[in-house]
Amino acid sequence: MSARILVVDDVLPNVKLLQAKLTREYFDVVTAFNGPEALDSVKAQAPDLVLLDVMMPGMDGFEVCGRIKADPATSHVPVIMVTALSDAADRVRGLEAGADDFLTKPVNDVALFARVKSLVRLKMTMDEWRLRQRTSGQLGVMPEAPQLMSESAEAAHVLVLEDSTVDTGKIVEALSRDRHVTTTAATIAEALEKAQGGDFDLVVVSLTLLEEDGLRVLSQLRSNERTRGVPVLLIVDDGDLNRTVKGLELGATDYLAKPIDRNELLARVRTQIRRKRFQDRLRASYEQSLSLALTDSLTGLHNRRYALAHLDHLVQQMAVTGKPLSLLMFDIDHFKQVNDTWGHPVGDEVLRELAKRVSGNLRSFDLVARLGGEEFVVIMPDTPLDAAVMVAERLRNRVAGTLVKVSAPVGEIQVTISIGAACATATCTADDLLRRADAALYAAKNAGRNRVCSEAVQPEGETPSYVV
Repeated sequence: MSARILVVDDVLPNVKLLQAKLTREYFDVVTAFNGPEALDSVKAQAPDLVLLDVMMPGMDGFEVCGRIKADPATSHVPVIMVTALSDAADRVRGLEAGADDFLTKPVNDVALFARVKSLVRLKMTMDEWRLRQRTSGQLGVMPEAPQLMSESAEAAHVLVLEDSTVDTGKIVEALSRDRHVTTTAATIAEALEKAQGGDFDLVVVSLTLLEEDGLRVLSQLRSNERTRGVPVLLIVDDGDLNRTVKGLELGATDYLAKPIDRNELLARVRTQIRRKRFQDRLRASYEQSLSLALTDSLTGLHNRRYALAHLDHLVQQMAVTGKPLSLLMFDIDHFKQVNDTWGHPVGDEVLRELAKRVSGNLRSFDLVARLGGEEFVVIMPDTPLDAAVMVAERLRNRVAGTLVKVSAPVGEIQVTISIGAACATATCTADDLLRRADAALYAAKNAGRNRVCSEAVQPEGETPSYVV
């Protein structure tokens, strides 16, 4: 997983140790040695996560975290506070300042990497929604973006899976302070049934069930479309690191160790509820506003206007983050013959089916758009050219490998596509990237159609050639 981590500590050996550990796992690490320097780095370096020491002279970690979370431009960046403090009151103070988690010194490598990877995945999902919201806002079709820390964290619907009546009582009592509506379950089957029938803002899952494995319910929640996006807070035994790490790998968003501290539980619940509502608001606003203004009415894909604005933002972002960005451009081979032979209604059926097949074979944060006619693009963040070509080949095979059902008397027709692939460079613009992908598409058609072409790597200043 590629991500940029900001490590903040006033003690050089601590910084060097964390930097070495994270670099070995292929993270891009930047450093800061005090609070003001950390705040400057958050804005200038655009980190995906901050590892923040609590005890620093002058501006301590609590204040730094509070300032990061108070700034709308950085409030979504996850913050893990690293501290020698083990008192629950200190954790609550940090959580109330906006921290996403705590790690205790000396930092355990397994816990460090599990938490970092979990929060980076969450950050990447949030980044995509924020970027789409910003793109739409600049096109004048969305209201001002909501702010994470201004979201209400009260009166949520919470499902609790716990077979200990004592711990269930503690959880319900703590949640009542924020007027949450709590539904309880003592078995996995009961919890899954209630999760399917309700609309929950958070699920609390105990990993200390006497007769069942709480991780099993977590995996089922994440595999079901209705509950996939609901945050999950694990209740774990203190010291049960292996199961905690496994839970984070399966998609849990936070955890709390027993014995349960009511104030810490409430602080962690508030963080999860606030983030869930923020993301829900972004998604709902995005979907409602874009349904007419920025989507293609025939295929349901994004239209040219949105795709170009979105690509421009990603190219600008790449200049800051250095992460790869690839673009696929493709169209239907001999599409005019389809329209001439079977009529435009059949042509429309082909376009709709093509959009469905391509969309169903991409990642959630890739964007496919119809530029016009039979011409489409796929915008692929965090994707080098070789990976983009592999995806392009898969898409080409999926389209060519199955006949398209149509309403014409023939019943089914063969459809193929040609694809051009290009990867952004440090100095290119969105127009440059589109032009290069279009040139690769032209090369694919000249090479016989129903194939993928990409730019070959060339010395600076030489005329591009293409690889089929």
